[in-house]
Amino acid sequence: MEALVLAAGYGHRLYPLTKGYPKPLLKIKDKPIIDYIIPKLEAIKEIKKIWVITNHKFMPFFKEWKKQRRFKKAIGLVDDLTISYEKRRGALADIQFAILKKKIKDDLLIIGGDNLFDETLTAFISYVKKKEENFVIGLYRLKDKRQAKNYGVVQIDKQARIIDFKEKPLFPKSNLVGMCLYYFPYKKFFMLEEYLKNNKNASDATGNFITWLYPNEQVFSYTFKGIWYDIGRYKFLEEANRVFSKKEGQ
Repeated sequence: MEALVLAAGYGHRLYPLTKGYPKPLLKIKDKPIIDYIIPKLEAIKEIKKIWVITNHKFMPFFKEWKKQRRFKKAIGLVDDLTISYEKRRGALADIQFAILKKKIKDDLLIIGGDNLFDETLTAFISYVKKKEENFVIGLYRLKDKRQAKNYGVVQIDKQARIIDFKEKPLFPKSNLVGMCLYYFPYKKFFMLEEYLKNNKNASDATGNFITWLYPNEQVFSYTFKGIWYDIGRYKFLEEANRVFSKKEGQ
């Protein structure tokens, strides 16, 4: 298995903070968001290599970040060759770009570079191993259902299979949302290629792929507990700083 951290976005909802600086390198408490993610990936013995895909504009920041750290596993950087928000590829196209550019021929764990949570990935990977021929996504149950309209909203059956997925619906049917955490089995990479070929204008939100996928393909899920933030807006950045500072101080 290999892992891919999605860090090629331009963080436009956090402008001007991220206008010239990558969101995954913003600090929560005293370290960048990505420094909470990498150790979780390194702790998984099945993961042989970790890739971080970013854009050409922010690549120098990630090169410096990598140079200043010692990692337990091989870390590779991927430049998606874009230089502006308007020219961005989108998350799904970035996944496909990384797969082709780095000739990835192994099962792939994909995680958003602004994904901040305190649970380990151990239980998720154990679940994945039981469903290794299927797509698996990480979910989180929000306390406030009204907040679900900001995310991909999910409904599952008793076997934890996806039976409905709506990207940012105005009236959410559930408080269960996608975390931008995915397991893609290598044998089914072709399905992403097929999706992108037929949906060129829907290559950004990863949930669009799941919406297209689940009616004809079994997609399973694992629901995380504990703390989770998608650092997409100032209020979540500020709240995460408060919560994680308090957590570290306990």
